[in-house]
Amino acid sequence: MTGSTQKLSLPTLTAMVVGSMVGAGVFSLPRNFAQATGVYGALVAWLIAGVGMLMLAFVFQTLAVRKPNLDAGVYAYAKAGFGEFPGFFSAFGYWASACVGNVSYWVLIKSTIGGVVPGFGEGNTLLAVAVSAVGVWAFHFMILRGVKEAAAINQIVTVAKLLPILLFIVIVAVALRADVFAENLWGGKEQSAGALFQQVKATMLVTVFVFLGVEGASVYSRYARRRTDVGRATVLGFLSVLALFASVTILSYGTLPRPELAQLRQPSMAGVLEAVVGPWGSVFIGIGLIISVLGAYLAWTLMAAEVLYVAAEDDDMPAFLKRENIHGTPVAALVMTSVLITAVLLTTLFSDDAFTFTLKLCSALSLIPYLLAAGYALKIATPGRRGREMVTAGLAVLYTAFLIFAAGLEFLLLSCIIYAPGTVLFVITRREHGRRVFSPAELALFVVTVVGAVLGIAGLATGLITI
Repeated sequence: MTGSTQKLSLPTLTAMVVGSMVGAGVFSLPRNFAQATGVYGALVAWLIAGVGMLMLAFVFQTLAVRKPNLDAGVYAYAKAGFGEFPGFFSAFGYWASACVGNVSYWVLIKSTIGGVVPGFGEGNTLLAVAVSAVGVWAFHFMILRGVKEAAAINQIVTVAKLLPILLFIVIVAVALRADVFAENLWGGKEQSAGALFQQVKATMLVTVFVFLGVEGASVYSRYARRRTDVGRATVLGFLSVLALFASVTILSYGTLPRPELAQLRQPSMAGVLEAVVGPWGSVFIGIGLIISVLGAYLAWTLMAAEVLYVAAEDDDMPAFLKRENIHGTPVAALVMTSVLITAVLLTTLFSDDAFTFTLKLCSALSLIPYLLAAGYALKIATPGRRGREMVTAGLAVLYTAFLIFAAGLEFLLLSCIIYAPGTVLFVITRREHGRRVFSPAELALFVVTVVGAVLGIAGLATGLITI
């Protein structure tokens, strides 16, 4: 693990950040934004999301430099700032979020193919799930060959999947129709600040989903050749992706009237390009989507296994998760990751809208780890010489707290349904080391989580919460 052959360069780390964020979300942006708002609302939404996520990127940059001894980013920062049990929650939640997000990738791939092969349906048929499960384990055995090799493959895939997106931006920019763009400036008949606010609010969870993975380089901090490369890769990758997302969204308003954009089938980028260049545009984007999603799947699987491994190394997960193979890959953590992905895949057989179900659950599980990391940065920031760090961390805390508030109680309860049973791993770990299972404060947090899980299950049973 520590040999020079396992060290990752700045370009490779940056590719991990870009590869983590550029997945399924970018291909659905035209329709998702058109359903909520027009050009003005989209500009405001990307400004808010851009500033908020940039503050988070700065947080990870600062923590990577100030706390070089903390590996695996999100998990390590939560533990250092708020204790072992919140740290465990962050690690487990981040890992589960990555696994569920990976299932959404497989669903979208098979749904895209379903437009040509009916047997794949919307990505949740028996055939679709069976083929997806084969893909899960094919990636599993590839990653077993070594983290360095898998990261190198991810760098190549990242370049390959960016090409169709960049070509889309160029073609749509050249073909932009000024009259259509002007008609799409407002997101509805009411042209007021109040209406604009509601439209922007409706896009916030979309922007959160597409930015998941901004911490990609910090998760791999222990592999970096230089610790400063972690922060640089985070910010560089974020700014690059923000430019891509905003360009795809805004330029699409110059191709079709907003109501037509809102009715496009996903991936809506395909419909936009088809409207400009003809049928080959849809096929081209479909191929790009499959490459993009598979690349993002690889990046998230790597990060998920890494978080479990480092948590076990710190004695915050069961000891069996420390196991590595001869290539230095955390094999036990990877097996556990692939097993959960396969299990969630099976549940999509019983879901009416598998993609929406997995997207919501992924987002719900990711917000708490982000909030804890930002909170730790604020906790260690001091006035004066580090005043800028305090402002940055404070804004990141406000942004992530706002997202949790905007998401609503439903998302918190869905998270509790996952967190509560996952606590079994924490109990096993404490018993392995002959320690008391819970301190009074930890027990109180566990009880709150169990109550939330019970309420969440009751909500699902009664239909108050829908997935």
